[in-house]
Amino acid sequence: MNDATQLPYFHKRFYRRTPRSVPMARDFGRKTLERWGLTDRAEDMLLCVSELATNALLHGVPVGRGFLLHMWLLDNHVVRLEMHDSGDGRPVASPTTPEEERGRGLLLVDALADSWGVGERDPGKVVWCEFKCAAPPEGAV
Repeated sequence: MNDATQLPYFHKRFYRRTPRSVPMARDFGRKTLERWGLTDRAEDMLLCVSELATNALLHGVPVGRGFLLHMWLLDNHVVRLEMHDSGDGRPVASPTTPEEERGRGLLLVDALADSWGVGERDPGKVVWCEFKCAAPPEGAV
């Protein structure tokens, strides 16, 4: 007999091209993680939501468009965050100098997440990161 396959938990939200979208995405992420009962790496995940949303606004969302935040809770207690935008180019984590005011977002994502990368989308790209978490409390999800 085959074991039942559990589908991952999934939440998504669309955001317009406005600076208010960054704190809104972070709040959505916080509420989603609370709903799933995940707290052990929540601050790291929320910082990555903020950084990826900021990058989408600054570099990935053409005028008149927006971006999507997808959050997955996979059956192995991995949270996958995806930021979907319709912009060109592929983001790269590159070193900065102390004098530079910007350019550390993906370095933070690289330091905090267990893995991250960029996938293709038509149009645009998906920037994702994953976090291995402790099991949520029984009955939390």
